[in-house]
Amino acid sequence: MIYKNSPTTKTKFRNKTIYIKRDDLLNENFSGNKARKFYYFLKNDFPNVKKIISYGSAQANSLYSLSVLCKLKNLKLDYYVNHISSFLKQNPQGNYKASLDNSANIIEKLDCNLQEYIESNLLNSETLFLEEGGRVKEAEFGIKILADEIKVWASENNIKDLKIMLPSGTGTTALFLQKNLSFDVYTVSCVGGSEYLKKQFFHLEKNEKYHPKILEMSKKYHFGKLYKEFYEIWKDIKNETNIEFDLLYDPLGFISMLEEKDLKKENILYIHQGGVLGNETMIDRYKRKYI
Repeated sequence: MIYKNSPTTKTKFRNKTIYIKRDDLLNENFSGNKARKFYYFLKNDFPNVKKIISYGSAQANSLYSLSVLCKLKNLKLDYYVNHISSFLKQNPQGNYKASLDNSANIIEKLDCNLQEYIESNLLNSETLFLEEGGRVKEAEFGIKILADEIKVWASENNIKDLKIMLPSGTGTTALFLQKNLSFDVYTVSCVGGSEYLKKQFFHLEKNEKYHPKILEMSKKYHFGKLYKEFYEIWKDIKNETNIEFDLLYDPLGFISMLEEKDLKKENILYIHQGGVLGNETMIDRYKRKYI
């Protein structure tokens, strides 16, 4: 697979110029931040490994990306989840359906700490275990390439006061970007609040000088819950920029970016991390609730 430098688009949203690093366009099947995180495993061979094991949500972007990776590497994928809704089982769609089409083995394990269960029972010399969302040290390999692309682009365009912005789940991409860039990296925690995100940073990097700046929100949002303002700003972004973003992370990413005083006047490069395949189910959920 050819891994291309993703383009950068200059656009405007709510009268502010924003540069968008289009990692959603890396490759038709293997794109976004998960492609960056898993690139190490795509480029390297693991002759004894026959299966990748991971865990997370039944609609996670990482599930789909791992299913593509395993298909490309001719490996099996066992992906553990705590719950698959009966609706999704009966009406497969989004990342879940695409992963099943790639022969992913999605295993429901109720009332269980999935990481502990996997580490205690399933690992051997023929398995490769990747933590939820690609929170692994090997992720730096692909994210450093992203950082190098940003450096070249900023130099070619003579941009010196650049600020990098992206929303975070595990914070892996934001962390390794900050570690490999002199520009300031800003992020917002979409999953468990700022303290949760700080713990994720320390899991991978003890030196705080490499930790991105976490934006604090005036309102607390719960991951996966539907908020009308998320759907509204998502529609506005699509209408104004002609770019479709993820409905789970990017609405909070844009809201936090627009609220942050430090980002009012600076040149901002927003990292589009893909994930739009999951919008199919998210849009249905929003329509059922609000439309």
